[in-house]
Amino acid sequence: MTKRVVIIGGGPAGLMAAEVIAAAENVAVAVFDTMPSVGRKFLMAGKGGMNITHSEPLVDFVRRYGQRSAQIAPLLDVFGPTQLRDWSRGLGIETFVGTSGRVFPIEMKAAPLLRAWLHRLRSQGVHFHVRHRWLGWKDGRLRFATPTGDIDIEADAVVLALGGGSWAKLGSDGAWVPLLLEHGVQVAPLKPSNCGFDVAWSAYFSERFAGEPVKAVIASVGAQRQQGEFNITATGIEGGLIYALSAALRDGLERDGRAALTLDLAPGRSLEKLTLELSRPRGRDTLASHLRRRAGIEGVKAALLREFCPTETLNAAASLAAAIKALPLPVVATRPIDEAISTAGGVAFEALDERLMLRAHPGVFCAGEMLDWDAPTGGYLLTACLSSGHAAGLGVRHWLDGQGLT
Repeated sequence: MTKRVVIIGGGPAGLMAAEVIAAAENVAVAVFDTMPSVGRKFLMAGKGGMNITHSEPLVDFVRRYGQRSAQIAPLLDVFGPTQLRDWSRGLGIETFVGTSGRVFPIEMKAAPLLRAWLHRLRSQGVHFHVRHRWLGWKDGRLRFATPTGDIDIEADAVVLALGGGSWAKLGSDGAWVPLLLEHGVQVAPLKPSNCGFDVAWSAYFSERFAGEPVKAVIASVGAQRQQGEFNITATGIEGGLIYALSAALRDGLERDGRAALTLDLAPGRSLEKLTLELSRPRGRDTLASHLRRRAGIEGVKAALLREFCPTETLNAAASLAAAIKALPLPVVATRPIDEAISTAGGVAFEALDERLMLRAHPGVFCAGEMLDWDAPTGGYLLTACLSSGHAAGLGVRHWLDGQGLT
């Protein structure tokens, strides 16, 4: 007897769950998505170069998931970076390791991979239903809003892969949160991750330097320290270096009401060397000329010093050198959640069993970014989405077997 499995959410986690489940016998798999087509955020994420995973050792890879490393590790043991690259190769998409250790498809694009993937899923018999927004349950049946009216659907097992709360225009709007809360599922509040932050710039700095990159710096938040670059915006800061430290900044704001990014504006120069150079007589040089000649500091870096340092600091060689090596850049708020690359929070792992099934709702599984985990960019987000989708798919098959449904 054929049993029906419904996947709600056509992103990477949902599609991976569909692939795993469709490989079983006597199972019909249907994917429902609120958007006009599936994989929209996946395609958007690949516009700047599709970073699908990372090549660093698995033990280091797992640490990227912070407080949820223990929950993510078993998923990666089954379907981690190596298995992901093998899977991509099976779709005809070869990958390579970039200089940063990040892994990309040869063509650097998401579209060819998604096309090959959807072709495989359709050949497995997976059916897709777009423009179907999940409204929750009614009398044990799944309810969807469709262009022609609401419908109710029965399913023997369900995978929820509804994404987080960022990029609502691509389908990840967090509308599922109240639906699960009202059914007693433990859900941690969604919050922005890999996001920008607001800074209380002066009007002059905001107008003059918005859009400027700040290159070749080391930034630190607490014990976290990383080299890279970021961008000034009209309201604050954003970019790769900021995203890498966003969780620590966000958590500091939540915990203490304040947080700061400490910048080393001259990573290649020691404090002692800078102090010596800045102590040399300035002569007729302006402060700007003195900073450029003696410390290699100019443009937006010099402006940052002026923005946050009092006059007495700028006019004393020792304190100016110290500010160059450790300039506190205070942030006042995260940018809105819909601007974030990803979100933290979501369905608590404590609400799930080891196969990602909701303990309070047998036969209902969760996967992807709607789970309560967090990770930086660099392939870690996509890998965990695919890995959890794979685990949920295996969980569904185990559940159906145990229920005598297959």
